[in-house]
Amino acid sequence: MASYEDLDIEPIINAAGTFTKFSGSLMDEEVLDAMKAASHQFVDVNELLEKTGDYLSDLLGVESALVTSGAAAGMAQATAACMAGDDPRAIRSLPDTDGLTDEVVVMRSHRNPYDQAMRGVGARFVEIGNAIETFQWELEAAISEDTAAVAYFVQSAMLESSLTLEEVLEVAHGNDVPVICDAAAEIPPAENLSKFADMGADVVLFSGGKELRGPQSSGLMLGRSEIIANARFHGPPRHNIGRPMKVDKETVMGLVRAVELYLKEDHEGRMARWEDQVNTLVKELEPIEGLHVESGLPAQPFCQPATIPRVYLNFDEELTGLDREKAKSLLMDGEPSVATETYNDSLVLNPHMLGEGEEKLVVRRIKEIIGK
Repeated sequence: MASYEDLDIEPIINAAGTFTKFSGSLMDEEVLDAMKAASHQFVDVNELLEKTGDYLSDLLGVESALVTSGAAAGMAQATAACMAGDDPRAIRSLPDTDGLTDEVVVMRSHRNPYDQAMRGVGARFVEIGNAIETFQWELEAAISEDTAAVAYFVQSAMLESSLTLEEVLEVAHGNDVPVICDAAAEIPPAENLSKFADMGADVVLFSGGKELRGPQSSGLMLGRSEIIANARFHGPPRHNIGRPMKVDKETVMGLVRAVELYLKEDHEGRMARWEDQVNTLVKELEPIEGLHVESGLPAQPFCQPATIPRVYLNFDEELTGLDREKAKSLLMDGEPSVATETYNDSLVLNPHMLGEGEEKLVVRRIKEIIGK
């Protein structure tokens, strides 16, 4: 059996977070066991998706649920559902939207690389607001008979130019328009799994392979029964626009088990561990000459969620011979390889996916590249 070592693939210490490019998160053995058990028998995939959705909605206290092949896939299926509903002709026509309500209203401050999932199924964006401010009257004015949905990206709610979700829901629902809420990486806190749906968001999307630590190619769609039922028409195993977004039985059952485990987890204990790891990083790195060290919560959209503390490092190039990019590269290229991220002028250390004690390896590697 080929291993990472056989293929010359270097495992990394993940001090960056749940980025897909760094393989998201690590699954619990019980999740792997659930996936293995699912692999031994055939099932009807339509029945699997329907009944696991019912189970998850009961578990989370929401109206309806669907396992998808990731949050972006869920965004595509939900958008398709809002445009074409359960009309067979309209479903088969996508991404051709002639004759359909195909506009999605989005704040300019919420535009991001992930919204291509919506445009990919044929949606046309109508942008409102600017980099400084957005008003409810702009949303009201943008809604028309061609509006299929309003898109809301929770990470962008941190921006001063963003309307709140409550403000968006008030206007959208006042015009009988659904709101699709992307919350892919917005846990912890665990309460967020039901919070946005409880607030009235019609569809809420979470990644299954980030904080939930389910299969990396999984996602959760939560919300209104009618839209989620229609989203199933657009996805696998049917031969419609969501066919490439196939989710297998192993992934479905793996995510179900991951959610079960997550709801029972000691969330306060995990947060305390992250805070301890941040404190260790600060204590060990602060004395290094030429290195400015700060800790705190993100104030702008970055690697979500914003509830987990980070360490921000700024290098004095004259004293260390490093800037953030060179430091990032050296950490990734060394042994052990350490994945980090950058933000503004800082190298950022995120404890979210660090294993117990791995913060000490991060400290060692940073001291090595500085020569201390």
